[in-house]
Amino acid sequence: MSAEHAHLPPGVEVVATLPEAAGRIPAGAEARTIRVTLAPGDPGAPPHRHPGPVFGYVTEGEILFELEGQPPRVLKAGDALFEPGGDVIHYQGANNLPDAQSQLVVMMFAPPGSPVLTVVGEDELAERRHLRVTS
Repeated sequence: MSAEHAHLPPGVEVVATLPEAAGRIPAGAEARTIRVTLAPGDPGAPPHRHPGPVFGYVTEGEILFELEGQPPRVLKAGDALFEPGGDVIHYQGANNLPDAQSQLVVMMFAPPGSPVLTVVGEDELAERRHLRVTS
């Protein structure tokens, strides 16, 4: 435990921090708490983007997580995640487990009334193919 968190009571743990988070939040944004529950083997939403940054935590199972400019990775229960939102494409948020549910809880900071996600079309995916990192 770091010295800055030594004062926390028993049972309270800082899982992750995001330096300079305030600079990533759009002016006038609202905070949204979103729970995503994926059935066994669920591929999740098609490639999309979010209107603002997303900061969250896998609460159950395993999520295959892929953002534009980053290689795909598996996040397990207890792992934190961050998406900058805006122009960055979220390619995958799939349940990596074929036989169990997976779940994550995120905080999204977005302009009021904006959609939680916007699906990216095939033409744009083709135009931005060079930004996708394959492993």
